[in-house]
Amino acid sequence: MNADQKYEPTWESLKTYRVPDWYQDAKFGLFIHWGVYCVPAFGNEWYPRNMYLPTTAEYQHHVKTYGPQAKFGYKDFIPLFKAEKFDPERWAQLFKDAGARYVVPVAEHHDGFAMYDSALSRWTAAKMGPKRDILGELAQAVRRQGMVFGLSSHRAEHWWFMNGGKEYDSDGRDPQYADFYGPARPRTGEWTSKDWLPRPDAKFLDDWLRRTCELVDKYHPQVVWFDWWIEQIVFEPYLQKFASYYYNKGLEWGLGVAINYKNQAFPEEAAVLDVERGQLKNTRPLFWQTDTSVSKNSWGYVLEQDYKTARSIIGDLVDIASKNGALLLNIGPRPDGTIPEQEEAILLEIGDWLRVNGEAIYGTRPWVTFGEGPTEVNEGAFTDTKRADFTAQDIRFTCKGNTVYAISLNRPAGELVIRSMAPMSTSGTGSSVDAGQIARVGLLGGEGSLPWRQDEAGLHIELPGGLPGQYAYSFKIEVNNERTTTGC
Repeated sequence: MNADQKYEPTWESLKTYRVPDWYQDAKFGLFIHWGVYCVPAFGNEWYPRNMYLPTTAEYQHHVKTYGPQAKFGYKDFIPLFKAEKFDPERWAQLFKDAGARYVVPVAEHHDGFAMYDSALSRWTAAKMGPKRDILGELAQAVRRQGMVFGLSSHRAEHWWFMNGGKEYDSDGRDPQYADFYGPARPRTGEWTSKDWLPRPDAKFLDDWLRRTCELVDKYHPQVVWFDWWIEQIVFEPYLQKFASYYYNKGLEWGLGVAINYKNQAFPEEAAVLDVERGQLKNTRPLFWQTDTSVSKNSWGYVLEQDYKTARSIIGDLVDIASKNGALLLNIGPRPDGTIPEQEEAILLEIGDWLRVNGEAIYGTRPWVTFGEGPTEVNEGAFTDTKRADFTAQDIRFTCKGNTVYAISLNRPAGELVIRSMAPMSTSGTGSSVDAGQIARVGLLGGEGSLPWRQDEAGLHIELPGGLPGQYAYSFKIEVNNERTTTGC
């Protein structure tokens, strides 16, 4: 789109959107779920909802630990959320050391507590709890480290999120807290029903639009991430208004911006698809993103986390990058503003790997085939813990210029055979590199060239006695013919 053109609030106009190069180059970002829900540190970030639902473990825990909800409600956690050790500069340095290229903190989660200085609410971190503009401070620190700043808004889900407290004696019924607990519309049918609660009204939708535009105006995010509930049909004209406003602001700022959406909330050309805790089986022609967490059981801080390993996360990052995607990896800080040591360790392991292998990730594009190998990757949301461990025979490809990167997702021994690089005449796959086109084969982090040969079984690479680094190994295959790196 030319600088003198503007987006209109219609799908037709918004479908002309193009994903900025910085985003397609970045590949790896960090998500941050930090809010009042980290104070009880029990269950997960849905504690504020579940503590008002009598059938849940959170409800029982809350009554036993803090007393009945009429005496100690969710609002009473706010003074305990002090963030006294929050150091945005330290966070930003950690994120840079982890190899992240963009950072997306939660601006407001389903609970309705804003982590920024909003003129539209008194329930904000700037006015209560920490009494700091958490989002603003972090934005400055992130940008000082050369990373791109984004944010997420879960305001849409607040329409119903706290409705459990409306059904019995709790502070959710107290009129003086109505502006915090929100409309909290009670359900009108079974949870499995399409119409399990009434649709948002114009007052709520207008407020949603004002708050979301306020975030854009105050913090100039280059990513705005939305959760799934914006896909309700009544949001459609508001999404069109917001997207045109935001994309036009991006043109005004001279910055590439992006909206993340789930499911079918946007036409696929108009924004960037986000798959929660899951991946795709094949390369998607349009750029996309996975959002997932270092923890299997919670996005926010809880005392009992079930952590993933750096190995598994790196495997997912490589798989996603090979399929034209990016990984947005979440962490959950403590109430005092410190990041749990195990989460720091995971991030630094990823950073160590990217310092050796980042050339095969950053700035790359998909090759003519994403990969090969025996391990099946499940497709769709909430599948990220269902795959088996990757093997050395699981290879993923990326490319850049006249280079194809073949990344083995476990430690190979002796010889690596890349079946997708059998000669064209024998493979018949259209994804091979003929011997005459290969100028050099090397290993990122290694020295010199590696011996290789090619036959009908594939490209055979003789491995050195010791391999640099750990977890996954990136072979750099330089070719003489750009047609072998189509799209790069």
